[in-house]
Amino acid sequence: MTSQYVLTFGREALMLLLMISMPVLGVVMVVGMAVSIFQAVTQVQEATLAFVPKLIAAVVVFAIAGPWMLASLVDFIRRTIESIPQALG
Repeated sequence: MTSQYVLTFGREALMLLLMISMPVLGVVMVVGMAVSIFQAVTQVQEATLAFVPKLIAAVVVFAIAGPWMLASLVDFIRRTIESIPQALG
């Protein structure tokens, strides 16, 4: 196992992490901004008003993108396990 292999593996793992987390983080960020603007305009400062829409948005994104996320993770893990003999030998 060379240092180049370790760096490539780490880079690939970080890129997968970013790719999988971006849909949820992006939607929750947009919903959070919309709720914050709504709270600023109406001057309603309720904590649950900020939390519940973000939670619902995250659940919806997981329901829609969950199969793709799981397939990506399974593919990465499969490739990682299959590359163990090459890394050791």
